[in-house]
Amino acid sequence: MLNAFTQFIESSFEFIWSLLLFVLEYPLMPNQRIFWLYMLSSSILAFYVFYVSIRLDPSHRSSLKAFIRFLLPKDIWLNSSAWLDVRYFFFHQIFRLIIYGAFLAGVLNLTFQVITGRADLIGGNALNFDSNITTVVISVIYMFVLVAFVDLVSYGIHYLQHKIPFLWAFHKVHHSLEVMHPLSNYREHPIDNIVYAIGTGAAHGLLMGLASNLFGYVPSAPQVLGVPLLIFAFNILGYNLRHSHVWLRWPGQWSMLFASPAHHHIHHSCHPDHIDKNFAFIFPFWDVLFRTYHLPETNKDVRFGISMHYASEYKSCMGIYFIPFRDALAPISKRLKRIFKKIVIIFYSQR
Repeated sequence: MLNAFTQFIESSFEFIWSLLLFVLEYPLMPNQRIFWLYMLSSSILAFYVFYVSIRLDPSHRSSLKAFIRFLLPKDIWLNSSAWLDVRYFFFHQIFRLIIYGAFLAGVLNLTFQVITGRADLIGGNALNFDSNITTVVISVIYMFVLVAFVDLVSYGIHYLQHKIPFLWAFHKVHHSLEVMHPLSNYREHPIDNIVYAIGTGAAHGLLMGLASNLFGYVPSAPQVLGVPLLIFAFNILGYNLRHSHVWLRWPGQWSMLFASPAHHHIHHSCHPDHIDKNFAFIFPFWDVLFRTYHLPETNKDVRFGISMHYASEYKSCMGIYFIPFRDALAPISKRLKRIFKKIVIIFYSQR
């Protein structure tokens, strides 16, 4: 019995350790948001913003030291919220890998089977990307349709997270950020991960199933470094500036077609004009279509947080995990108390 328990502890430790090592390798993985190339491209775009600010205000000094101060400002890295995000990144990613992977794969496969009646998700029938013009056209169209549809489903989920109090109690964790840096992107509650995994997994499975029924195979989107071309473009065009202090807005109508970092800054802002705006992740035209789009020319009114006078109660990784359950269950608890009181009153009135 003791040996079995010891083996269980050792195997659990080895498993968690392997997940931690996996997380540490994120900067080397093209499918992760903090892949070194995405971080580099974001830094280059940040330098462009820095350069433009110098041109507009000659009093700002131009030097490598000045750029580093711009890229890594003290007011962010002296803020406890920034370091909570760093700690939470390592704490939560281990569990997120299990949660997200299991739910996403499970729901995707289930939806695919319901649509096609087959269990072989891709099997040997997947279309390999090659130079055949028909293959290229089908693959590119499939990629755009799949990414746009999943983005629409994500938009819907995101909207409901802000409108349904039970879901907001968990999603509020992500909006409690007082300052933002790339690792702030990972401040998510596990319930949020589960909701997105189920929704996006079903969306992927549905489109893959319909494509399989239509073509007899599941097309494979053109890829760069193992990442679908459209997602690669989204990541390399300043994705890591979405959760940062660097305001970057695409010019003109382009901001309505492809999400810029500024688009997401407005979503995180607690200014009254910015509340419940910009729910889309990749394609802002969903916001335009459903009238939730708002993107000013400058960030003068942007302030990150849940509300203008909100003092975050999330001070630890465990707090991020458990406080949302308290908030989500509080209305239910109050109703149960009222029901219990009524039962007690009725009971004693009949005695």
